[in-house]
Amino acid sequence: MISCTEFIPAYSELFKYLHAKGGEAAVRDFWNYLSDNFLGNLKSLAEQHGIRGCWMYWSHTLNEEAADFTMELDEDKGKFSIIMHHCPSKGRLLELGHITPYPDYCGHCDVLYRRVLEPLGFECTADLSRTDRAECAFWFRKIPAE
Repeated sequence: MISCTEFIPAYSELFKYLHAKGGEAAVRDFWNYLSDNFLGNLKSLAEQHGIRGCWMYWSHTLNEEAADFTMELDEDKGKFSIIMHHCPSKGRLLELGHITPYPDYCGHCDVLYRRVLEPLGFECTADLSRTDRAECAFWFRKIPAE
Protein backbone atom coordinates (compact mmCIF):
# COMPACT_ATOMS: atom_id res chain seq x y z
CA MET A 1 0.00 0.00 0.00
CA ILE A 2 1.28 3.47 -0.87
CA SER A 3 1.37 5.85 2.10
CA CYS A 4 -0.15 9.29 1.91
CA THR A 5 3.35 10.79 2.03
CA GLU A 6 4.01 9.40 -1.44
CA PHE A 7 1.29 11.69 -2.79
CA ILE A 8 2.68 14.92 -1.31
CA PRO A 9 4.88 15.78 -4.32
CA ALA A 10 1.93 15.02 -6.61
CA TYR A 11 -0.30 17.42 -4.67
CA SER A 12 2.30 20.15 -4.97
CA GLU A 13 2.66 19.55 -8.70
CA LEU A 14 -1.14 19.55 -9.11
CA PHE A 15 -1.34 22.92 -7.35
CA LYS A 16 1.30 24.28 -9.75
CA TYR A 17 -0.59 22.88 -12.75
CA LEU A 18 -3.89 24.38 -11.62
CA HIS A 19 -2.18 27.71 -10.99
CA ALA A 20 -0.65 27.69 -14.48
CA LYS A 21 -4.06 26.96 -16.04
CA GLY A 22 -6.31 29.22 -13.97
CA GLY A 23 -4.24 31.22 -11.52
CA GLU A 24 -4.60 31.36 -7.77
CA ALA A 25 -8.39 31.21 -8.12
CA ALA A 26 -8.21 27.74 -9.69
CA VAL A 27 -6.06 26.48 -6.82
CA ARG A 28 -8.42 28.00 -4.24
CA ASP A 29 -11.42 26.49 -6.03
CA PHE A 30 -9.77 23.06 -5.77
CA TRP A 31 -8.98 23.55 -2.08
CA ASN A 32 -12.59 24.63 -1.48
CA TYR A 33 -13.78 21.50 -3.27
CA LEU A 34 -11.59 19.33 -1.05
CA SER A 35 -12.83 21.08 2.07
CA ASP A 36 -16.48 20.76 1.08
CA ASN A 37 -16.24 17.10 0.11
CA PHE A 38 -13.63 15.45 2.29
CA LEU A 39 -13.61 17.10 5.73
CA GLY A 40 -16.97 15.92 6.98
CA ASN A 41 -15.28 14.21 9.92
CA LEU A 42 -13.85 17.51 11.18
CA LYS A 43 -17.21 19.18 10.71
CA SER A 44 -19.06 16.44 12.57
CA LEU A 45 -16.62 16.45 15.48
CA ALA A 46 -16.77 20.25 15.79
CA GLU A 47 -20.57 20.24 15.62
CA GLN A 48 -20.88 17.48 18.23
CA HIS A 49 -18.06 18.40 20.61
CA GLY A 50 -17.26 22.06 19.99
CA ILE A 51 -13.65 23.06 20.50
CA ARG A 52 -12.86 19.59 21.90
CA GLY A 53 -13.92 18.19 18.51
CA CYS A 54 -11.04 20.11 16.93
CA TRP A 55 -8.64 18.57 19.41
CA MET A 56 -10.09 15.11 18.69
CA TYR A 57 -9.70 15.56 14.93
CA TRP A 58 -6.10 16.79 14.96
CA SER A 59 -4.89 14.50 17.72
CA HIS A 60 -5.77 11.64 15.39
CA THR A 61 -4.64 13.07 12.05
CA LEU A 62 -1.37 14.65 13.19
CA ASN A 63 -0.31 11.52 15.04
CA GLU A 64 -1.24 9.44 12.00
CA GLU A 65 1.01 11.68 9.87
CA ALA A 66 3.84 11.44 12.44
CA ALA A 67 4.02 15.22 12.74
CA ASP A 68 6.12 16.98 15.39
CA PHE A 69 3.59 19.28 17.07
CA THR A 70 2.23 20.66 20.30
CA MET A 71 -1.50 21.08 20.86
CA GLU A 72 -3.23 22.97 23.65
CA LEU A 73 -6.91 22.83 24.51
CA ASP A 74 -8.67 25.17 26.94
CA GLU A 75 -12.32 24.22 26.90
CA ASP A 76 -13.26 26.84 29.49
CA LYS A 77 -12.02 29.59 27.17
CA GLY A 78 -13.10 27.77 24.01
CA LYS A 79 -9.57 27.83 22.62
CA PHE A 80 -7.42 25.29 20.82
CA SER A 81 -3.99 25.67 19.23
CA ILE A 82 -1.57 23.67 17.14
CA ILE A 83 2.10 24.59 16.98
CA MET A 84 3.69 22.59 14.18
CA HIS A 85 7.38 22.13 14.97
CA HIS A 86 7.90 20.08 11.82
CA CYS A 87 5.25 19.37 9.20
CA PRO A 88 6.00 16.05 7.53
CA SER A 89 4.33 17.15 4.27
CA LYS A 90 6.22 20.39 3.80
CA GLY A 91 9.35 18.82 5.25
CA ARG A 92 9.22 16.11 2.60
CA LEU A 93 8.82 18.70 -0.16
CA LEU A 94 11.76 20.70 1.15
CA GLU A 95 13.96 17.58 1.15
CA LEU A 96 13.24 16.74 -2.49
CA GLY A 97 15.87 18.10 -4.80
CA HIS A 98 14.14 17.40 -8.09
CA ILE A 99 11.01 19.57 -7.65
CA THR A 100 10.24 23.01 -6.34
CA PRO A 101 7.22 23.06 -4.03
CA TYR A 102 4.16 25.09 -4.99
CA PRO A 103 4.90 28.50 -3.41
CA ASP A 104 1.68 28.55 -1.32
CA TYR A 105 1.59 24.81 -0.66
CA CYS A 106 0.87 25.34 3.03
CA GLY A 107 -2.03 27.67 2.27
CA HIS A 108 -4.23 24.65 1.66
CA CYS A 109 -4.40 23.91 5.40
CA ASP A 110 -5.64 27.40 6.20
CA VAL A 111 -8.26 27.33 3.42
CA LEU A 112 -9.53 23.81 4.09
CA TYR A 113 -9.95 24.13 7.85
CA ARG A 114 -11.15 27.72 7.92
CA ARG A 115 -13.85 26.85 5.38
CA VAL A 116 -15.18 24.09 7.65
CA LEU A 117 -14.91 25.83 11.01
CA GLU A 118 -15.83 29.47 10.43
CA PRO A 119 -19.43 28.70 9.42
CA LEU A 120 -19.73 26.75 12.70
CA GLY A 121 -18.83 29.84 14.73
CA PHE A 122 -15.09 29.37 15.13
CA GLU A 123 -12.46 32.05 14.68
CA CYS A 124 -9.39 30.71 12.88
CA THR A 125 -5.95 32.31 12.86
CA ALA A 126 -2.91 30.95 11.07
CA ASP A 127 0.77 31.84 11.13
CA LEU A 128 2.35 30.54 7.93
CA SER A 129 5.43 32.76 8.14
CA ARG A 130 7.83 29.86 8.84
CA THR A 131 6.68 27.34 6.25
CA ASP A 132 10.11 27.59 4.61
CA ARG A 133 11.24 25.58 7.68
CA ALA A 134 8.17 23.28 7.68
CA GLU A 135 6.74 25.11 10.71
CA CYS A 136 3.38 26.79 11.24
CA ALA A 137 0.81 27.55 13.91
CA PHE A 138 -2.98 27.61 14.08
CA TRP A 139 -5.30 29.01 16.72
CA PHE A 140 -9.00 28.27 16.91
CA ARG A 141 -11.55 29.90 19.18
CA LYS A 142 -15.23 29.13 19.53
CA ILE A 143 -17.02 32.45 19.36
CA PRO A 144 -19.58 32.57 22.17
CA ALA A 145 -23.22 32.70 21.07
CA GLU A 146 -24.85 36.07 21.73
